[in-house]
Parts: sequence; structure tokens; C-alpha cells
Amino acid sequence: MIVSVVGALIRDPGGRLLLVRKRGTERFMLPGGKREPGEDDRAALARELAEELGVRVTAAELVGRFEAPAANERGATVRSHAYAVQVEGRVQARAEIEELLWIDPAAPPDVPIAPLLARRILPAITVGR
Repeated sequence: MIVSVVGALIRDPGGRLLLVRKRGTERFMLPGGKREPGEDDRAALARELAEELGVRVTAAELVGRFEAPAANERGATVRSHAYAVQVEGRVQARAEIEELLWIDPAAPPDVPIAPLLARRILPAITVGR
């Protein structure tokens, strides 16, 4: 089974990357989620980030398409379109988000991180850094 999602790479002024942990799960991942019927990537990002973080997307640029074993759906593969996203508003945990974590993407802390993020996205965005 393929789970198709959009993910937001949101950085603070110091270059740290925002990760979220959803209620009832153990692994941190990018904010974002599944598209609703008829939504394109940017519309899904705008909706998900408003719901999960209470922010408004002001810019989104595709960084890449990534695939790895899903963190929360046993036996599934997650396929993500990851975007570098600029937002307005104060980031706060809302809806199903239990915890926020800002990390240095080149030196992530020793916390459980989703395979897609750990194996595919972090290596891709820290190359040549």
C-alpha cells in the first residue's frame, strides 16, 4: 500500500527544521499530511499547516519526491512531496499534533524519527552543508 502525502520543511531564522509528533505515535516527522480529494500539493499544505500548526503558508517550493517505509502504517510505503515552506503566524501544536521539535538537520537529536525523514529527506537537504 502507498500512502501519498505532502510535507513541509519549515526552518527558523537559525536554520533549525521543525518536526512534529502526532498524538498516539512515537516518531517525529515533517508537518503536513494526506491530500483531500481535488487538492493539489499547495492546497493540502496550506490546509494541513493551518490545522496542525495555526500558520498561513506564504511560499512553497518543491524540494523533492521521497519514498520510504511508513512510520505509522504497518507494511505501507509513504511517498512524500516535500516542500520548503515559508509561513506567517506563531507555530503551535494543534489538532492531532502532540509535540513540536526544532532540530539541526545536519545533527538530529537521538529521538525516534520517521524512516522517510531519517533515511531520505535529511540526507538530501544536508548534502554539501
